Amino acid sequence: MNGSDDEPGLKHRAMASPPADQPAAPDPVRQLRETFRRHLDTFYATLKLAPPYHSVEQGILHLTRILNALPVEERQRIANDPAAQWTCFREAFVASGLNMKHRGILAGLARRRETLDLPAEYHCLLDTFLT
Repeated sequence: MNGSDDEPGLKHRAMASPPADQPAAPDPVRQLRETFRRHLDTFYATLKLAPPYHSVEQGILHLTRILNALPVEERQRIANDPAAQWTCFREAFVASGLNMKHRGILAGLARRRETLDLPAEYHCLLDTFLT
């Protein structure tokens, strides 16, 4: 046998691979991490504040720990449920200490939230500055 005899068989097997070899859905942890990071960028940019970068990274790590502690089915449910996502985001926000950064400024903004151009779903993060 030479290499050319094997090659067509390999091509055939590679082409006949079932779609199950490809991930059916994106990794929910990765997806939620990216979503959380995007929301934090929006939160600080809208409020015209520099994000506390180290604490943002800590928030991402806390979110990862929260999600990895859950069963796969629960992670997927959260990835498909915006309310559940914001619950996790808020928990990671507090656990990382992000609610302690810019606290005076953000507490004042939180008290006057109606003057902010911040979408309502971000209010759960603002509320952490009032407690």
